[in-house]
Amino acid sequence: MTASSHRAVAGNTGRGRRRPLRTAGIVAVSLLVLIAAGAGWFYFKLNGNITTFGADGVSPQRPAEGAGGQNVLVIGSDSRSGGNSSLGGGDGDVGRSDTAFLLHIYGDSKHAVAVSIPRDTLVEIPPCRLPDGRWTKPQHNAMFNAAFSVGESAKGNPACTQNTVEKLSGVRVDHTVVVDFEGFSKMTSAVGGVPVCLPKDIYEGDLNPNRRSRGERIFAKGPQNVSGQQALDYVRIRHGIGDNSDIGRIQRQQAFVGSLIKKVKDQGFNPGTLLPLANAATQSMTVDPGLDSADKLLSFAMSLKDIDLHNTKFITLPWRYQGERVAIVHPAADTLWADIKADRTLDGKNAGGAGAQGSPGPSPSPSSGSETGTGTGTGTDISIAVYNGTTKTGLAARAADQLKSAGFTVTGTATARTQGHTATTVEYGAGKEAEAKAVAARFRGARLVPTAAAGVKVVLGTTYASEPTLESPASSAPSAGPSPGSSKIADSARSADDNICSGLSYG
Repeated sequence: MTASSHRAVAGNTGRGRRRPLRTAGIVAVSLLVLIAAGAGWFYFKLNGNITTFGADGVSPQRPAEGAGGQNVLVIGSDSRSGGNSSLGGGDGDVGRSDTAFLLHIYGDSKHAVAVSIPRDTLVEIPPCRLPDGRWTKPQHNAMFNAAFSVGESAKGNPACTQNTVEKLSGVRVDHTVVVDFEGFSKMTSAVGGVPVCLPKDIYEGDLNPNRRSRGERIFAKGPQNVSGQQALDYVRIRHGIGDNSDIGRIQRQQAFVGSLIKKVKDQGFNPGTLLPLANAATQSMTVDPGLDSADKLLSFAMSLKDIDLHNTKFITLPWRYQGERVAIVHPAADTLWADIKADRTLDGKNAGGAGAQGSPGPSPSPSSGSETGTGTGTGTDISIAVYNGTTKTGLAARAADQLKSAGFTVTGTATARTQGHTATTVEYGAGKEAEAKAVAARFRGARLVPTAAAGVKVVLGTTYASEPTLESPASSAPSAGPSPGSSKIADSARSADDNICSGLSYG
């Protein structure tokens, strides 16, 4: 063979080696294009699934933003509209809701708490927008779940429920999500079922007390995995367990949501887990305009990935029976909402907002003077309204006189809405935090509470009543530890990592 022949063979061999590499590169690029196209198609599909409710129904009178974190109102709808009719939704064509909780995701993105609001809670429903554009008059002493049915539309009135939650809590709701029966059922199937537990055998008659017989057994006592219709039946059961109350059902729903979160986290926050779940959820989900795209929903979901199961808490708004209805217990509920607004965890720790546990108290402002006695010193040019939050008469007037002597301007005194306050609270509106800190430094163990109202307001508690003197600004600071009532609430909270068979019934 000639040299030229050898070169020809060698040249052909080189081209032959490059061709498979070039082919592999083309295949890889083609796969990437297909994957990208598939992802684009899936996002397009998710966006097409999403339904929003109009922001024009949200009240213009809203609480101010809290110290940190974000608040998401989750509403469970049992409407019979659409594909819900085959799953046992509510009667008729009016959207109804028996489940609602406010989820607070703390500013550190490592803690979360879901506050369940019993459906029979007696509340004030503020003015709400009807489908024809008119606004209703306020409803006093109404059942909480009636807010969702205002206007009697098939899809319900999530904006009215949001308005009602903001009214009763003073907490600004950042997002609202409505999940109906069909969406809930599909989500549980998308994750391959959810581990649950029953304290006793459950029969068809427990799910539907209008039956004239016990019927067949639908759940056996103990742990099991449920999905689809069976998962829906589990969270709807109210009769046959404990005292047959909605409170007991709430406890099982909290256990279920905790178990669902654990299942998703165990599978991993990755596209393989989240995309099928997102597809199932968005098909029967209604959201506010702030969550109106797949990008926004998936971004929100990913923001939860670092929250530890033990730091995911479930509680029920402090309550008591009032006849056949439920009344809110004050001041425990006020304390809970104040902690959420201040971005404090249930055990009183700061999670990114104001009033951090262990953080130094506010330094005396230049205008507060350097006095060391109580009731004396230079003026601060801070205006305050003083309210008596105890049963001790004359307390607001006494505190007002001391504050005036210290140079504060007192705009008025009155009795607080409730008289069971333990700690003195200093409520403040936008731009008034520095002034509020200066005021709080004068009251032993005082707590700062941001509100939607303007100005600065002091609500006196029994800590002041037991020793009604002002503190030196250098010797006192707003309390950074657990607020009164928080420890009891924390003790009753459920964590997402709790045993699925514990705490499943009330009564």
